Amino acid sequence: MRFAFAPYLLHFKEPGGTSRGVMTEKPTFLVKIFDEQDPEHFGIGEAAVFPGLSPEANGNYVWKLTELLANVAIGKHTDLSRHSSIQFGLEQALLDYSNGCRGIYYPSTFTEGKSEIVINGLVWMGDFDKMIERIDEKVRAGFRCIKLKIGAIDWAREVEMIEYIRRRFSPSELTIRVDANGGFSMDNAIPRLKRLADLGVHSIEQPIPPGNIQLMAFLCTISPVPIALDEELIGKGTSGERMAILDSIRPAYIILKPALCGGFSGAEDWIDLAQKRGIGWWVTSALESNVGLNAIAQWTAFIGAKGPQGLGTGGVFSDNFVTPIRLESERLSFDPAAGFDYAQFADLKWHL
Repeated sequence: MRFAFAPYLLHFKEPGGTSRGVMTEKPTFLVKIFDEQDPEHFGIGEAAVFPGLSPEANGNYVWKLTELLANVAIGKHTDLSRHSSIQFGLEQALLDYSNGCRGIYYPSTFTEGKSEIVINGLVWMGDFDKMIERIDEKVRAGFRCIKLKIGAIDWAREVEMIEYIRRRFSPSELTIRVDANGGFSMDNAIPRLKRLADLGVHSIEQPIPPGNIQLMAFLCTISPVPIALDEELIGKGTSGERMAILDSIRPAYIILKPALCGGFSGAEDWIDLAQKRGIGWWVTSALESNVGLNAIAQWTAFIGAKGPQGLGTGGVFSDNFVTPIRLESERLSFDPAAGFDYAQFADLKWHL
């Protein structure tokens, strides 16, 4: 068997704002596995590296990707625990190949078109008027759970924005999740968490930057808004490291992004450890192309995830790939009649 990879640059339809800054493009790498005797049939995956978040996203990434794929191809024992995005891409390519090169990673009622996944509506950061406009769009589209990126514009304006929502919809009518991406500080986190609780916010992801273990544990103990760990999970490549974080912080929830938390196998380990500790979880994409999103959606359905999932990022890019994944209102589905067009990858610059 042979592996190959191809770089690809995704472009946002509109700039995507978080507390870490504004993104206009997102690099990624596609990975394929094939038999040299039949190179037209291949399994496809996405090594969805995330600059600024993936620890392996450095100047050596292409070299490391080349080395690790070569090692796997010859059957050499290869430790991928510190290369989550590569693990993620390899798992997809192998699963697709083993399932007949059909864009099917986890066969289930979802891939048969018989079930759907409920997702939250993601509202990116922007100026006040733009965010209000985006919120209204999500509500009109039928979303009953929205996720707001906060922590970048003026806090008073962010509160005003949530108040605007609550004047129209009660917590029982519309669930609000917020994601601070580590944008709060030790000085302002507690009063801000209290204000969010007053506004009926369901949960907050990563209120303070990762690595502040004692402060995060303290906040999880006293916060009136349930706290979910997100970036805190990145780089924890072993079960021991994962147990240490969960036992030290004791969050209400964890956010699973397979490209950043050890691929599908790593994410399943996180789930097992969390459930043993009474910690909730849901799945979120990490700005993958539709190749990675297709695989994540199938896995999410396969493992039986409950409640709204964070898988609504497929429409943010202007030059995405085409897959059988469909989004209508708050429901993500798979169209088995659509098939999977492997020809769309033919003109990429593949490196063997």
